[in-house]
Amino acid sequence: MWWLRLFALFFLSLGLGLGFFSYTDTTYFPFRFGLDLAGGTHLIYRADVSRVIPSEVNGSMESLRDVIERRVNLFGVSEPSVQTEVSGGFFGDGREHRLIVELPGVTDIDEAIAMIGETPFLEFRIQKEGASLSDTPDANVDEFFAPTALSGRFLEKATLQFDSTTREPSVLLRFNTEGKKLFADITRANVGKILAVYLDGAPITLPVIREEIASGDASITGVFTPEEARTLVGRFNSGALPVSIELLGSETIGASLGGETKQSGIMAGALGLLSVALSMILWYRLPGVLATLALGMYVVLMLSLFKFIPVTLTAAGIAGFILSIGMAVDANVLIFERTKEELRGGKEIKDAARDGFARAWLSIRDSNISSMITAVILFWFGTSLVQGFALVFGLGVLVSMFTAITVTRTFLYAVAGGEMLAARKFLFGSGTK
Repeated sequence: MWWLRLFALFFLSLGLGLGFFSYTDTTYFPFRFGLDLAGGTHLIYRADVSRVIPSEVNGSMESLRDVIERRVNLFGVSEPSVQTEVSGGFFGDGREHRLIVELPGVTDIDEAIAMIGETPFLEFRIQKEGASLSDTPDANVDEFFAPTALSGRFLEKATLQFDSTTREPSVLLRFNTEGKKLFADITRANVGKILAVYLDGAPITLPVIREEIASGDASITGVFTPEEARTLVGRFNSGALPVSIELLGSETIGASLGGETKQSGIMAGALGLLSVALSMILWYRLPGVLATLALGMYVVLMLSLFKFIPVTLTAAGIAGFILSIGMAVDANVLIFERTKEELRGGKEIKDAARDGFARAWLSIRDSNISSMITAVILFWFGTSLVQGFALVFGLGVLVSMFTAITVTRTFLYAVAGGEMLAARKFLFGSGTK
């Protein structure tokens, strides 16, 4: 019996420590809040994938997401969210590829939009078979070239160089392994043709391929001032876009509105927790008090995990957290009802508690597994809003199982020793009985 009470004391001490940590440590482990709670900017871009080989579209969109994410992280944005989505059309027909950018805490919206939009779109186009540039009007120069698979997606690094004789600046493009192979293959198969380098949809240089470039490195020369070349190198190294993007719309959420939403969510959670605790204590008496302690342990565990992981909390995530509180209480209700049935059969409190847990376990296991399956499906197929809810809800289900099966049981066993005296009978009763 003494070791059970020691474990109960340990859980109480752990809960107090985690509660203190959750409340006080906001420097090294702060809570992270999403756009709807912290305020910020929501940007929607349309990606032009018309020149991308169909089999490469998904890879290009993922590369686009990675590049933009690197860009917005340069702003010092806390937990930016950059996601891709496909809207409209069926089986690839008429679909529109979009990029969704959420920047919590960003106040200078124009600067954010400008910096994202300034990321260059680099591509290489090869001279079409039989086409002659001299016969092509300047306005129709794009018809002279055909797209290749090589784009800014494969760019690894850009370097500024100067010609030792003329001192003209040039930009050396170094591709990754896949890009080097593509560039070598293109130059080998198209000796004598023009390989046009396009930047942001416009040709900036039209070099003729004299021989295969086995090294897989490209050089852009003769079209920049030193300042322009230096700026371009910086932009390339921060990420050249594999496809061009167009801003469709933006939405600003003020910090005051986000703060109001956050306070409302906290208030709802606190009132919900208080209501559940009072209901449990009034109906289940001493086990209700123990369940409330375990519920407090559940809350501080969840808050600590939000900091350690860290989880970016949104309004939907807070809703999932509040819902998971109900799941935690549901497990306690099953345990206490089964225990009450055993007590009615004449068993002592300790035996009734042990058998009550054993009988309730299968129901708790099945309900929590079904909830976890639901959370996984929502997270896998849902949008960012739904994913925030699913993540917090699924995490809450796992933690609630721990507190109900481990913490509540330890507390209950620690006070369940001895015979069924009148006082004990009242404390372990329920409702009006």
